[in-house]
Amino acid sequence: MKYKGRFGDYGGFYVPEVLIPPLEELEEAFYRFYKDERFVAELEQLSRDYAGRPSPLYFAKRFSDHVGFKVYLKREDLLHGGAHKVNNTLGQGLLAKYMGKAKLIAETGAGQHGLATAMIGALFGMETKKGRIQA
Repeated sequence: MKYKGRFGDYGGFYVPEVLIPPLEELEEAFYRFYKDERFVAELEQLSRDYAGRPSPLYFAKRFSDHVGFKVYLKREDLLHGGAHKVNNTLGQGLLAKYMGKAKLIAETGAGQHGLATAMIGALFGMETKKGRIQA
């Protein structure tokens, strides 16, 4: 937006004009906090202690014996919330917290993104609104 549009120096974005101010606010906050030591440390701590990152690897011995080489399974199913969606929503929620926001809004299709957003909203004491896209 202010920093770099879709077409570099020529700008360009595909959003209604009413969304430009909040997107510029978001962009400014991102560039303010993404290298901030306190923000990064908190995100790393929450990723490890709340979200279960990095996800554990499990050596699948019987399957490895069957196929003749070592197979490891990355256990995304063991993450808090049961999916990788928390990776994204954790950073988004933390940024919203640093911006002083009180509410998270999410779009969800099958529901996993909405669940992950609700988890992070509860973690940070934020109201959460979810909408569902129907095909």
